[in-house]
Amino acid sequence: MKNILSDKGTRLFIVLGGFFITNAIIAEFIGVKIFSLEKTLGFEPVSMELFGEKNLAFSLTAGTLLWPVVFIMTDIINEYFGMKGVKMLSYLAIGLIAYAFVMVYWAIGLEPAGFWPLSHIDPELTEIEEQEVLTKVGDYNYAFRLVFGQGLWIIIGSIVAFLVGQLVDVYTFHKIKEQTGEKKLWLRATGSTIVSQLVDSFVVLLIAFYIGANWSLVLVLAIGTVNFIYKFVIALLLTPTLYIIHHIIDRYLGEEKSEEMRRLAHEGG
Repeated sequence: MKNILSDKGTRLFIVLGGFFITNAIIAEFIGVKIFSLEKTLGFEPVSMELFGEKNLAFSLTAGTLLWPVVFIMTDIINEYFGMKGVKMLSYLAIGLIAYAFVMVYWAIGLEPAGFWPLSHIDPELTEIEEQEVLTKVGDYNYAFRLVFGQGLWIIIGSIVAFLVGQLVDVYTFHKIKEQTGEKKLWLRATGSTIVSQLVDSFVVLLIAFYIGANWSLVLVLAIGTVNFIYKFVIALLLTPTLYIIHHIIDRYLGEEKSEEMRRLAHEGG
């Protein structure tokens, strides 16, 4: 075990893989919250019209904050460990996401203890303040179920979209690299991320809301386009981050080790 973990490539894979999977799982669970991007940034929501749908704004799931990070991590892993490395982590992430949802639904079904809400309230509050907290929250068990109990079609849609997006990302990444070689990191990384985000934006809506909630196709296209605009801009803004991460990894591995790993990743597919 000591010899395996002493290898820098192995340690790098564990760190990148752990960060990749953690972000994927967190994105799934915080995705239940819809937030206003414009209000978060301090200005009034925009009002767009797309495909005949009016008053569209950047109302996004909180999970969209992390998915660009996941896809960037995909490109980093792809660069040093190839398609096989990304696929392995993607399948593992999907399995763990499914496992996490099963455990959450199991927890939802547990019968709550009578004192459970009170155990989470600051003991220094007065009785009146305590009652105000309970009034705002209401039924703790219902709130727990409401926050964590995402619909089955949303879960299926997000998992399928994640898998398809990952496969599109790694395929596009390697196709661009075949044409450019080691040059133009920004093109293969950002280009593959944009293409995969385009697919991800519409697949999840088609499954979760077109099939699962009877949304119209026009509404799916309109909201999917708004989501993609955000993801497209974020992918461009995060491009410099790729070079920073690559520089850190190359310094950690050393020039010779880094070149060897990137060559084997490309040859191994």
